[in-house]
Amino acid sequence: MKGYVVAMQMVLASSEGRIFGLDAQLIHDAVLLGINIFIIFILASYLLFNPARKLFKKRQDKIQGDLDAAAKDKEDASALVAEYEKKLAEINAQAEEILADARKKAKINEANIIAAAKEEADVIKRRAEADIELEKKRALEDIKLEMIDIASVLAKSAVSAEMNVDIQESLVDEALNQMGDSTWQS
Repeated sequence: MKGYVVAMQMVLASSEGRIFGLDAQLIHDAVLLGINIFIIFILASYLLFNPARKLFKKRQDKIQGDLDAAAKDKEDASALVAEYEKKLAEINAQAEEILADARKKAKINEANIIAAAKEEADVIKRRAEADIELEKKRALEDIKLEMIDIASVLAKSAVSAEMNVDIQESLVDEALNQMGDSTWQS
């Protein structure tokens, strides 16, 4: 309906010879409206736009500060990573050195143990050889004693059979020849 009223007013205005009624009142109202809009814009700018700009500026500064802090933290983290990697490399080098020392000590201990075992084996071997020699001497002594017993028995049997001195001497010589000179000299 409003559209109809506006259309009617235009038709009436055109009947007066003008389409747009530009008179002093309209110019005065338009100037006042422009001044009011300008005052409202200045007040809105002062009361609304400036605080909003300050808020946006603070937010932008905070975000920039956070970005700067993040970049600094990233650099610090990179430095720490590099430092830890360096320390880790040093620790690995020390571990290798310790393992190398342990291997050297183990080789030395191995050589000492082997040398001690060889020495102990030599001592045992010498004792065994000495025991064998001692047992040989005891066996020879036992053989000598048995030979003496046999010679005594032979001598008794020769005496009891009333042998003459020539037979006895021949028996003793024969027994001595059978035993050999080396048996008596050992």
